[in-house]
Amino acid sequence: QLELVESGGGLVQFGGSLRLSCVVSGYTLDYYSIGWFRQAPGKEREGVSCISSSGNRTNYADSVKGRFTISRDIAKNTVYLQMNNLKPEDTAVYYCASIVTTVQTMCLLRVGPYDGWGQGTLVTVSS
Repeated sequence: QLELVESGGGLVQFGGSLRLSCVVSGYTLDYYSIGWFRQAPGKEREGVSCISSSGNRTNYADSVKGRFTISRDIAKNTVYLQMNNLKPEDTAVYYCASIVTTVQTMCLLRVGPYDGWGQGTLVTVSS
């Protein structure tokens, strides 16, 4: 069974940086597209970034383009989200999620297709 565990959240000041990690266990990343999502209090969960199972395709929400970078380390079965120039509106619980797929270019920012989820890690950005 696939398990996803996020870490790296915390409190950071406006303009600061954090790197989130999503450790995937149970299966190799070669067969999974991984997405990062976030949910702020009172708001719906939204897609932030994703990376395809091939690792060659990534996508970002407009709100984080140029500030966030997704990457992965196959040897560690880990996906990272480097977040720079953080803003108070980035405050949310961040989740990683997985889709098993044979489509190596699949990279979606919609919640619906994802069927594996981590427990989330809280990111708080102070102004």
